Amino acid sequence: MIASFRTPARSSLRTARTVGIVALGGLLAACGTTVSGHPIAARNPVPAAGSDTGLTKLLPDPSQFPSRYPAIVLPAEAASQAANDLEGYLPGAEVDPNTCVPATPTAGPAVAVGTDDTTRATLTVALTRSGRPLSALRDQLQRCGTVRLGHSGVTSVVTTQLDPPPPIDADDSLALRRTVGTDKSATGLTRTMQTLVGQIGDVRIAVTYMTSGSTSDSEALDALFTTAIRKVRKG
Repeated sequence: MIASFRTPARSSLRTARTVGIVALGGLLAACGTTVSGHPIAARNPVPAAGSDTGLTKLLPDPSQFPSRYPAIVLPAEAASQAANDLEGYLPGAEVDPNTCVPATPTAGPAVAVGTDDTTRATLTVALTRSGRPLSALRDQLQRCGTVRLGHSGVTSVVTTQLDPPPPIDADDSLALRRTVGTDKSATGLTRTMQTLVGQIGDVRIAVTYMTSGSTSDSEALDALFTTAIRKVRKG
């Protein structure tokens, strides 16, 4: 089943950092139920992007997250795992259709994540560098509304729907809603994500609200997205 989040403790930065890594890293590993058949196009693991300390400096400071989402900045390895989890893709998974494998960024990601202690929903900012325009991602997502991923004998289903793009001071922007689960996921085992994405130059900014319940927090998502865009714009 899909691993559940655990809340970072407020009293200890070390505890918060450790729990944050465990919560996001491997979120979707070994999740789901086996379904008949096999996804097409087998493993084409995506090469890891290069690290970029400049991206970390462009992240919003944890103190800039909405107050009910105490935040931490993830180390590089955990940041990569978190970015994959938020996209719903495990490196090396069999993807059907195979044209829906996410493009590898040229650098990053740098990730900061905040967790609501009450709902266990999260707000995550992920920064990457990409030489591809955001329109290329939009075109791919339009073709990839439903994607099946096979990994370690289980199959996950990722569904994505585009929403109207947010008005923001960026070169381009898009909005999407995504669910990650299985054909027969029980209530509470499907992850629901609302993501706002913007691009400024070669820096791509993705801010995601994720929950396993029915909660939503568009106000906090919009506020953090605006903060993240402004931080990158200022450089």
